[in-house]
This record gives sequence, structure tokens and C-alpha cells, in this order.
Amino acid sequence: MTVQAKDELVPHPVKDQLPGVDICINSNPSWAEAVILGFQHYLVMLGTSVIIPTIIVPQMGGGNVEKAQVIQTLLFVAGVNTLLQSWFGTRLPVVIGGSFRFIIPAVFIALSNRYNAYLDPRERFEQSMRSMQGALMIASVIPVLAGFLGIWRIVTRFLSPLSKAPLLLLVGIGLYEQGFPLLGECVEIGLPELVLLILLSQFIPHVWKLKLPIFERFAVLLSVGIVWAFAALLTVAGAYTNRPLQTQFSCRVDRSGLVSGASWIRFPYPLQWGIPNVDAGHVFMMMAAVFVSLVESTGGFIAAARYGGATFCPASVLSRGAGWLGLSTLINGLWGTPSGSTASVENVGLLALTRVGSRRVIQISAVFMLFFSVIGKFGAILASIPLPIIGALYCVLFALMSAAGFDLLQFCNLNSYRTKFILGFSIYMGLSVPQYFKGYVITTGLGPVQSGSATFDQIMQVIFTSPATVAGVIAYFLDLTLARRHPLTRKDSGRHWWAKFKYYGRDPRSEEFYSLPYGLSKYFPSV
Repeated sequence: MTVQAKDELVPHPVKDQLPGVDICINSNPSWAEAVILGFQHYLVMLGTSVIIPTIIVPQMGGGNVEKAQVIQTLLFVAGVNTLLQSWFGTRLPVVIGGSFRFIIPAVFIALSNRYNAYLDPRERFEQSMRSMQGALMIASVIPVLAGFLGIWRIVTRFLSPLSKAPLLLLVGIGLYEQGFPLLGECVEIGLPELVLLILLSQFIPHVWKLKLPIFERFAVLLSVGIVWAFAALLTVAGAYTNRPLQTQFSCRVDRSGLVSGASWIRFPYPLQWGIPNVDAGHVFMMMAAVFVSLVESTGGFIAAARYGGATFCPASVLSRGAGWLGLSTLINGLWGTPSGSTASVENVGLLALTRVGSRRVIQISAVFMLFFSVIGKFGAILASIPLPIIGALYCVLFALMSAAGFDLLQFCNLNSYRTKFILGFSIYMGLSVPQYFKGYVITTGLGPVQSGSATFDQIMQVIFTSPATVAGVIAYFLDLTLARRHPLTRKDSGRHWWAKFKYYGRDPRSEEFYSLPYGLSKYFPSV
């Protein structure tokens, strides 16, 4: 056989399930390995759980004590919600945590003029938190009804690989501001973390062959431990003593204020801040954030199924997950957090990095969330990891989440001009529109939509600053309307392949991955 014949170009075979996954959803590593992997997932989700209160709580009048209490509450509800989603929701290995998309409405509520009358910072904090609670609890009705009434099932059945690809791609890439910009706040610890993580997870396994895949699976723990110790050494050595306060806050390991603010033992409980208040304007803003979170979480679910070694989620499973996501937001509001729930993007990326998609690992991580939310001091020590280290993790994990979007293109016809237009236009607008909205606020202090209603203006700001939502909606609309009756459109979009996953019973593997435990599928059948 000639070299030319050996090198003949042929398409790579299409794969319903991602090859190379070491441990899939229904498989389990050893208990010791599962505990370590679960702790690693807990460590990864800490970043968002710290960043959100760090931004919002000071605007509410809270200090380090209130920030520590909100972080503990976020961790507690994340643990509960992750267990509920993995047991009764999509059954996917997905962490359900806080979402950056709730920052805009939460800050708007916190800065409302009505709270200027409260001179005591603690009272101001509690009053603004009650308004957020009331808005979240009512807004949670949207995904609950959409999910459990089957509305989201109808919507997602019209998805195709072509319209899903921009959604998944922008769920990760759309968070680029939380990556290198966060790392760059302290380059001397953020950059070593990024380089070390890539070396340990990607290069060393190919050079140094071990019987156990230690570097591939535990690269996050190893790299964070090394760089965190390096940051502590710089702090003790006085490297930041005379540096600006912002640099000290970003680089030092003793400037978060969480350890001093956290209690040794504290059980978050429902209505801990008082009886929620309800304001119609606040509710509508939270509804917009809940909708955006639902769209982005749908992308997270699809990617988690891929990286977990499962077949793609049937529409009814996505709808079931949406309903439980709404209940998660209700729990967030009941316990008192400034954020609703979403599928954690960074933890989906960690599934790809470790090649372990075990459901048990995620459930163990939820136990860590519950434990450290109660044992406040120990949890605060871990939550004090400098944010530039977290930013370095995001650079890799968000990128892997985005790669799941490219994965779907194998089912599409990339030689079609229709495919190229839908992909290119939706992705470009998904980046350009949010940048316009954010840039307008930076230059003028106001959003580009100025209708005279502050509530409506903020709703538009929430929706159109989400790259995944903009790209996903545009791709969804174009795929359903552009050249719809052309005979090649169905195959170009990959709908001929997606058809067997539109309905739960069309693929026998759906029962293996997505059936409810304890025989509940008999009483709550998927269709």
C-alpha cells in the first residue's frame, strides 16, 4: 500500500457518544478516588460562589460577616440543588450553583433609593436581601411551569445540532471576562497557575506514563495547591506590603475577610433574613435573569451529557431539568441568596478535563458543599484562594465547555452556505451585541435602551448582555425559518441525526442514562 493511499483523506466517523471518556455517568471510580474528585469539583465551584457575593453584598451595605454568611448560604443551597438535579432532574453530572446573570438585577435592587432610609448597614442589607428573595421566589415560577408543563420540551424539540452549536460555544466563551482579566489582577500567581494546569493535565501525561492517571484527573488540585502555597509564601515574605490596596486584595491570601467573618458553625435556614418583600419591577427583572439562566443551563446540560459519555438529552429530560432548575431558584430565594440557580459551566469543563463523568462524583461534591457551608471557618479558608488562581482555572474550564459546541458540528454540513451563515452570524452577534450593551453602560452610565421605565431598561440589559442567549435565540430562529422547505435543509442542520433523540423512547440508551431512580419513571414517564 502506498503512502498516498494510507494518507487518503476520509471524514472522521460521527459518534453519538464521546469516545475517550474514562468513567461515564453510571460508572463509578473507587470510593477514595471519587471523594478526591468530588472535592475537586467543590473547589472549582467555589469561585462563582465567592465572586457573586463579593460583588453584590457591599452594594447591599454588608461587610465581611454578611459576605461570609451569603457564601455559606450559596454553598448550602448549591449542595441541595445539585443532589436534587442529579437524582430527579436531568440525572446528569452537573453542579447547580449561582449565576453571574443575576448580578445586574441584584445590584439594581441593592442600589434602589428606598433603602437609603436605612442608616444601619445590617438593616439595609437585610431589607435589600428580602426584596431579592421575593423577586427570586416568584420568578422561579417561569422555569417550573416551562419545565413541568412540557413547554420547554416543545421548545427544545426544535433544536438541531446547528442551532445548539452557537449556544454551547457562547455559554463558555461568553464568560471570557471572568478568565484572563481575572487572572491579570495578579499575574505573578495567576499565570503560573495557568501554565502549571496545562502542563499537568495536557503535557506531562504524554511524557510520564503512570499506572494511575494522577495528573489527568487531579491537575486542578495539584496546581492550585502548589500556586496557593507560592502565594502564601509571597504574602509572608512581604512582597505586597507596600503595593496598592487592590493588588493586595487580589494577590494576598489573607485579604478576603472571609475567615474573620465566618462563624465556626452556622446552619443556613429558610427566611433567615426575614419575610421576603415583593416589588413587581424587581420580579420582572429577575424573570429576565431566570430566562437567561434557563437558556444557558440548557447548553450546560447538553455539554454535560456529551462529556459524561451519555447520549444526547431527549427533549423531555431537558424539560424535566428545567423544572427542577426552577425549584432550585425557589430554594435559593427561600434560604436567602442574591442569585438564582444555573448549571455550573466550570464544572462541566472539569468533566472534560478529568474525563470522569460519574454521577456519584458530583453527588459527593454536593456533600462537600453542605459540609463546608455549615463548618464556616474551614470553608472560609478554602474560599480565600486568591481570585486570580480561579481566573486561571476558568481559562481552561470555560474553553472546554465551549469546545462542546464545536463537537456538534460533526453532524452538520459545513459545506453548506446556509450552515456557514447561521453559524457565523449567530456567533458574531452573540459577541457583538453584549459588547455594545456593556460598552454603552461604561461610556454613558446608562444602558442603550432608555424607554423611560427603569425596569424595562434593566430587563433588556439582562437579556442582551448574555452572549449565549443572543447567539442561541438567533441560531434557533434562523434554523427554523431560513430555507425551511429546501430538501437539503434537514440534513444540513443535522436534524436527521437529532430525530432519534427528540423523543425519549426512540433510542433505547435513553433509559440507561436518564431514567428516574426508585422506579419513579413508572409514575413520571418521559415522552
